[in-house]
Order: sequence, then structure tokens, then C-alpha cells
Amino acid sequence: MKNINIPRILRLVFGILIILQAIDVKEWLLAIPGVFLLLLAALNTGCGAGGCTVPYKRNRHSTIDRMGNKIMK
Repeated sequence: MKNINIPRILRLVFGILIILQAIDVKEWLLAIPGVFLLLLAALNTGCGAGGCTVPYKRNRHSTIDRMGNKIMK
């Protein structure tokens, strides 16, 4: 696992704890969020710090004037 940071460690720890708790109390539906958190940590995904924003692709041949109008060149 590369890029280990605090949120990733927290997701990993909470995922493991939730799965262990689900096994202990035999509540198998509780394991689903635990597996989800574990996968988020293992795959290094999630929506933190603008990670879920869609990138804005700007046309190289156009500019936007002060009024917000698109001007084609």
C-alpha cells in the first residue's frame, strides 16, 4: 500500500474493527460497512479533499469574457 495517510489508516482500522465486531455478535449485515471501509482503505479510494469532483475540461480555442460568455477564437 502506497500513500499511507491518516484517513486511510482510520478507514483500515475501523473496517477491521467493524468486521471483528460483526463476527463476534454474529450480525452479518454489520460486516458490509466494515468490508466497504476495508476496500476503501485497500484500494485508496474515497471522496476526500475534492477527490470526487469532475475535472473541468476547457476548450483550448475558446476564452470566457468578464460576463461569462464563451468566445470562440
